[in-house]
Amino acid sequence: MQRHYVKKEFTVTTWELLKPYFDELEQRNIRTPEELENWLRDYSELSAVVSENMAWRYIKMTCDTANTELRDSFNDFVQNIEPHMAPVANELNKKIIESPHAGALTKNGYNIYLRSIRNSVELFREENIPLNTQLQELEQQFGAINGEQSIEHDGEKMTLQKAAVFLKNLDRNVRKEVYYKIQDRRAMDETALNELFTRLVKLRHKVALNAGFKNYRDYKHQSLARFDYKVQDCLNFHEAVKQHAVPLINEHDENRRKKLGLADYRPWDASVDEEGLPPLKPFANAKELVEKTITCFSRLDPYFGDCIRTMEAMRRLDLESRLGKAPGGYQYPLYETDVPFIFMNSVGLHRDLVTMVHEGGHAVHSFLDKDLDLVDFKSPPSEVAELASMSMELMSMEHWEVFFTSPAELRRAKRQQLESVMATLPWIAAIDKFEHWIYLNPEHTIEQRYKAWRHIIGDFGSRVIDYNGLEKHLDRRWQVQLHLFEVPFYYIEYGFAQLGAIAVWRNYKHNPKQAVENYKKALALGYTKSIPEIYEAAGIKFDFSPDYIKELMDFVREEYNRL
Repeated sequence: MQRHYVKKEFTVTTWELLKPYFDELEQRNIRTPEELENWLRDYSELSAVVSENMAWRYIKMTCDTANTELRDSFNDFVQNIEPHMAPVANELNKKIIESPHAGALTKNGYNIYLRSIRNSVELFREENIPLNTQLQELEQQFGAINGEQSIEHDGEKMTLQKAAVFLKNLDRNVRKEVYYKIQDRRAMDETALNELFTRLVKLRHKVALNAGFKNYRDYKHQSLARFDYKVQDCLNFHEAVKQHAVPLINEHDENRRKKLGLADYRPWDASVDEEGLPPLKPFANAKELVEKTITCFSRLDPYFGDCIRTMEAMRRLDLESRLGKAPGGYQYPLYETDVPFIFMNSVGLHRDLVTMVHEGGHAVHSFLDKDLDLVDFKSPPSEVAELASMSMELMSMEHWEVFFTSPAELRRAKRQQLESVMATLPWIAAIDKFEHWIYLNPEHTIEQRYKAWRHIIGDFGSRVIDYNGLEKHLDRRWQVQLHLFEVPFYYIEYGFAQLGAIAVWRNYKHNPKQAVENYKKALALGYTKSIPEIYEAAGIKFDFSPDYIKELMDFVREEYNRL
């Protein structure tokens, strides 16, 4: 993006230096629809500059959690810049919707944009600004706590992500030993994470009350601008998953137990290869991961490979696991330079390949919608964003021979991917249902929290895995889920996107060229259409009814059994 409004040499350092731009936008007279459009483009440019500055502060902090300077830089933005922007942004939003020329904004995307703006103005409360600042500061503590977690095994200190490799070891005693080490290390932070979560719940509840809601769940659903479905649809999704997806998990785990020849199937048995084969190693290092991803993506569509190639050239990839690095993986859009950043913790396993193609799907999305007029047009909800990434997981699978030259290993990799798809929906439903309970009962005790989780995971977890004597480990299993701490109520959106991705993949199996074209067409829309319209452009339905979930789960089962 070329700057036209913000001076080329300007860098976001303090609110005092940033404020004149917001003041000018607030004071500018808008006399015609054309002037309103120009004003919106200027505001969008400013938003892109500010957003990218914050993004880099976050990226650098997560790449090196032990660096206090980087953490202070991010905190400075959260504490000293963002709180000042919030009320001004609300005034600018009001200026837009109160403009007599707003009705003349008829070009593609403006109706969706104005709908979101009206929603933001309706929810804005001045008294929530300091609370949201507190929330952001608390939310980053989850990454800091997890970034410090490590164990020693075989004389080596390693992250828990790296340690998880040993849960695939063929020696059951090794798996058991490492499982206990991981769980014991997590237990050390159990109290801290409980206390952190309690503080987050109380603050979020207060935010909801300030905005005139009875609970944070209802507030959050509206703040996420869920115009295309309601709370009840989420509750229906929970039941449909329980009915049609959970049985697949139990069926799969029982088959694994029999193949492994185990009388008792324990948590440390859930990841080992059922045929006694060592873990898949699709690549040796980050360089090879990038090269193979480019080749794989190019076979789907040359444009997809070019996206990753550009990111590599611009050093927008930090892929390997190391101590002091925040857990997890993400793709961060950078709206000014229009080339995103991918962060992950690769240790050379199959799951890292999946993470790379997942985040690569997000990156492709960022490239496809980068030419849209406004930043807000390039910020689709997760139901759309995750459709991009999860569809890429499944479509790219048809070209994983790049990573696995052996037909037997390729078959294993595909089976593992589909096993993950089958497991995803019940876990998402469990986390979302847990969140519903949490925020409808904000005054709950720690013991009540654990009791609620036990009941929920009992409905959605595997009935085959034996947790006898390990109940405390199951009790705190929810603490691994980043979304609960950092982005509440987002996780269900992955569930809806997973259904969409299965449907995209099904289309790809029938007509690859058409499916890819539809995929590109849908992602290029950004957020200029409603979610159902974007799904329709992708050649699929935005549907999470029991019948549709059953239809897609039957398809996954058939494909799995074919392998």
